[in-house]
Amino acid sequence: MRANYGYADGSGEYYITIDTNLCDGCGDCVAACPRDVLEVTPDDYDEMKAAVRREHAKSLSYVCFGYHAKCSKSTPNCHSACKTDAIRHSW
Repeated sequence: MRANYGYADGSGEYYITIDTNLCDGCGDCVAACPRDVLEVTPDDYDEMKAAVRREHAKSLSYVCFGYHAKCSKSTPNCHSACKTDAIRHSW
C-alpha cells in the first residue's frame, strides 16, 4: 500500500509517498531528514512505518526542501537513507 501525504495547489503538487509494503520502520529516513518532516509511527496494523508528521502534511512545500529541488544534492537525505527505496517526492 502507498501512503500519500501532501496536497496540490496552484503552484504544483507536493506529495511524499511512502510505500508501506517496502518500509521496514527502521527510522533511518527520520534521522536523515534535515527538516524533521518524518516520523516512525504504528500503522493501521500496529506495524512501525515511516510517515509524514501530521503537523507538516498541509505545508510540505514550505517545510520540506523537496528531494528533486534540493535534497538530492546533499547527503544524507531520506532517499539515500532508505535502504528499501520506499520514499518518493513529487517535487
